[in-house]
Amino acid sequence: MERFVGIEAGGTKFVCAIGNRQGEISERTVFPTETPEIVLPKIIDYIHQQALHGKIDAIGIGCFGPLELDRKSSQYGSITATPKPGWRYFNIVEKFKNLFDLPIGFDTDVNAAALGEHYWGAAQQSDHFIYLTVGTGIGGGVMINGKLLHGALHPEMGHLLIPQDKTQDAFEGICPYHHNCLEGLASGPSLMKRWGVESALDLPPEHEAWDLEAYYLAAACANYTLTLSPQKIILGGGVMKQKNLFSKIHQLLPNLLNNYILHENITNTDKIKDYIIPAGLGDNAGIAGAIALAVQSYAYQEIA
Repeated sequence: MERFVGIEAGGTKFVCAIGNRQGEISERTVFPTETPEIVLPKIIDYIHQQALHGKIDAIGIGCFGPLELDRKSSQYGSITATPKPGWRYFNIVEKFKNLFDLPIGFDTDVNAAALGEHYWGAAQQSDHFIYLTVGTGIGGGVMINGKLLHGALHPEMGHLLIPQDKTQDAFEGICPYHHNCLEGLASGPSLMKRWGVESALDLPPEHEAWDLEAYYLAAACANYTLTLSPQKIILGGGVMKQKNLFSKIHQLLPNLLNNYILHENITNTDKIKDYIIPAGLGDNAGIAGAIALAVQSYAYQEIA
């Protein structure tokens, strides 16, 4: 049986796991996100130790960004303009290629999560969908016609500029670049700062915060619907554990689109529940996605 290493490189932690082609995870470990000099030797040792228990076939890395994903670029595999100490313009793919003679799949953490949902989660029957994570930050992965979307760089869907009625919500937002973009207004830290709580989920379900949060997320979903026409929009991340958000978004989206998109996914009150949906893999979306990147890179090698 093939064995794949998944590395979910996040802003606060690195999750490393062993999985198979079915997405079953047999072993995992977590390291705090520190500088490359500190955390990468731990990950490398983890892979070496796992290789003692059986052959490793490929490595997949779903990573925080921004990233250089153009394979024609001399900087392919690099984390680019991140503020994280030690990681700015660090080529993480090159580091692993120099140590392991293995196929390496590499993409953004949210694109990886989208791929995991396509392989084993809520998007198994869809090849044109969006995965959005709403947590410490907001990011989105996009699959179009069965392929992850990159483009000149890669989607930065959390920095979408959305309408804010300052008479109803005077919060300036927390994004250091745009202040009141989607991430600045609707991420977990924005909820914490706006409402003075230690965690967004400390806010009870009936709190007014969730009506405002649902509006911003529904406005984002309206824009994604209009620009990309997905078959599904999958919402994951810690903030979406407040389950009443889904019903609120389902109610708001048709009103925001105002009958311009006359598709049953939007207009039918039952089908919209299958249009904007929770992540099927839950908290495992990221690490499962990293394993999916490894599976995909191994498959490409087999074809080649």
